[in-house]
Amino acid sequence: RGAGIRIALDDFGTGYSSLNYLKRYPVDCIKIDRSFVSQLEDGSVSVAIVQAMVTLAHALDIEVTAEGVETEEQKRILSNMECNTFQGFLLSAPVSPAEIERIFTEADVVTSRVA
Repeated sequence: RGAGIRIALDDFGTGYSSLNYLKRYPVDCIKIDRSFVSQLEDGSVSVAIVQAMVTLAHALDIEVTAEGVETEEQKRILSNMECNTFQGFLLSAPVSPAEIERIFTEADVVTSRVA
């Protein structure tokens, strides 16, 4: 962490030892697997499971990214849960490094590289 490195635990909730990783490693962020996000709709069991993940992460001072956000309803539900970050086709399809550079250049965003 002193070097500015952050650790994100990908596909959270799909592995048998996801919770154990939270104890063993200095995790900064969990990325909730798309298999949970894809089933989010009001009243579904997935809502309760994802809410529990978000609550646990925030209690441990860990940020939460939701993977596979594809609908406004999913985004609304996750926003209400205070999910920190969204990732998925609703926001953008995957883009190449060259496309990212073009987007930032056109937006006149200052970027820097860590050597």
